[in-house]
Amino acid sequence: QVQLVESGGGLVQAGGSLRLSCAASGSILSINLMDWYRQAPGKQRELVASITKIGSANYADSVKGRFTISRDNAKNTVYLQMNSLKPEDTAVYYCNAEVLRVGLYRYEDYWGQGTQVTVSS
Repeated sequence: QVQLVESGGGLVQAGGSLRLSCAASGSILSINLMDWYRQAPGKQRELVASITKIGSANYADSVKGRFTISRDNAKNTVYLQMNSLKPEDTAVYYCNAEVLRVGLYRYEDYWGQGTQVTVSS
């Protein structure tokens, strides 16, 4: 099986920074796309940022210029550096990865358990 474990969430004042990490472990042969999503109370889960295996990144308009996604393929880990945080960034942040497991022939989606980010005004 495959597990994704997020860390780095917490409480921060507006204008502050946080760095989220998500490490994938298990019987992993390859990881394709890695993403960060977030879900605020009463809202749908939304895509925040995604990054391909070769490092091509895309961002939601609401976080462009403030957030940076990166990954370490050797460690099967994706990061989200969040700067200039705003109260509207408050949400549970989830990582998602397209994983090819050893012995299988197609990529499967896996999710982390989520980490809370709270930005106070």
